[in-house]
Amino acid sequence: MKKTGIILLALLCATFHLVISFTPDGLVANGNFEQGPKRNQMKGTRVVDPHAIPHWEISGYVEYIKSGQKQGDMLLLVPEGIYAVRLGEDAWIKTTVKAVKGTYYSLSFTFARTCAQEERLNVSVSPNSEPNDWGMLPLQTMYSSDGWDSYSWAFLAEAEAVDIVLHNPAAEKDPACGPLIDSVALKSLNPPRRRRGNMLKNGNFEEGPYIFSNTTWGVLIPPNVEDDHCPLPGWIIESLKAVKYIDSDHFSVPEGRRAVELVAGRESALAQVVRTRPGKVYDLYFSVGDANNACEGSMVVEAFAGKLTLQVPFQSKGKGVSVRAKHRFTAISSRTRVRFLSSFYHMKSDNSGSLCGPVIDDVRLVSVRNPRIP
Repeated sequence: MKKTGIILLALLCATFHLVISFTPDGLVANGNFEQGPKRNQMKGTRVVDPHAIPHWEISGYVEYIKSGQKQGDMLLLVPEGIYAVRLGEDAWIKTTVKAVKGTYYSLSFTFARTCAQEERLNVSVSPNSEPNDWGMLPLQTMYSSDGWDSYSWAFLAEAEAVDIVLHNPAAEKDPACGPLIDSVALKSLNPPRRRRGNMLKNGNFEEGPYIFSNTTWGVLIPPNVEDDHCPLPGWIIESLKAVKYIDSDHFSVPEGRRAVELVAGRESALAQVVRTRPGKVYDLYFSVGDANNACEGSMVVEAFAGKLTLQVPFQSKGKGVSVRAKHRFTAISSRTRVRFLSSFYHMKSDNSGSLCGPVIDDVRLVSVRNPRIP
């Protein structure tokens, strides 16, 4: 009996280890491309063997770039480590990762533009039965002052092994022209749940995409039209531009370890739909602040709920200060859309030209039992 128990315990431990190994949070295998091709697998900087980069398969005009390499008068830099890859005309890279079927994942990757043309990146996962498990991410707008941005993209794993593909669909005059890719990572996403005392899911934004610990620019979450499964569980990026997901390791965050920065004015909106009772009064609480990232000036955050809009003015000195706001409204339907946006565009005061904006955090929605009627 004792022997049987030991065998059972060993099997349970093995199963647990298997589950853990199937849900990695961090770089995929060779996700920073530090393991590269051999010299006989390259022609100049171009990789000519489709299996030359360990753990990756490539197609098209793919270059293996070393930090400090020159392109004309431009110096190509790598944000992490020494090497990265550049996707030229109609080029793609693919890696296969283990996953837990039925689990949502967010993919984070870092990129830089290297050409004057409007660059795009097609991100997809297979096998999948949903036609929207791909997204075309526009790379024309750069949000950071470092020349690099990190993007996130979410998907539902429909098999225990999935192929992740990053594809540059452009057909330009220069076949080498395309985005530089580095630091590809995965993070499993927990299903959003409503906590006690809050009708909203993930109101503190603690559940979200993977943020690279060695970068200082956060990670962008694309508009919902580009991503059928939002990397920020419970929320919708209801705008034309991305919002920025930031952490307390690199920014000032009003509460907890994560928050959202509205970096593109009225084109950068955040929303969630919640069940309400028509005619009932609710209070929406939230924090507005700055990320301590040299984003200064007069800011206004607009909060929409029911028929009412609350404008919260905030004078930012770029020092990481926040204020608490309350928006009382009466529900007019069984579903209420709670929505936040920044009234104006802002740029950092460090002359970098980088977009920035007010920070939203610690959002709570509660019903009011006995509201005072004026």
